[in-house]
Amino acid sequence: MSGRILAVDPGEKRIGLAISDETACIANPLGVVTHTARDADAQTVAQIAAENQAARIIVGQALDASGEVGPAARKAQRFADALRLHTDLPVELWDESGSTKAAQSARREMGVSRKKRSGHLDDLAAAIILQTYLDAKHD
Repeated sequence: MSGRILAVDPGEKRIGLAISDETACIANPLGVVTHTARDADAQTVAQIAAENQAARIIVGQALDASGEVGPAARKAQRFADALRLHTDLPVELWDESGSTKAAQSARREMGVSRKKRSGHLDDLAAAIILQTYLDAKHD
């Protein structure tokens, strides 16, 4: 697999973004987009994918504890569907379970102060989602 991959962590208030390097081995946080409306958000993410020369887009999908599709996962599916209307790039759903907790742990391990740690974790969570995807695809 080669080419940059954009990961999207869709949330209620913010959308976290991460991008891989050109070899699709390393994920890096890219930033956060404030949620407005599904179609507008999809258009913004498609534009960011184009600006970053992404070859593929991964959308984080939170499955429930039994691995089933719940309300949050359905929202991610609808966002992925909207995104497909704004780009010709492949759009793939990827299990994001535990990414926010992993982002919180990573911030704590990096020595980020409790006050700063309470800020948004969305782009770091997107990077964790992307790194799990990249690791799985390279195995």
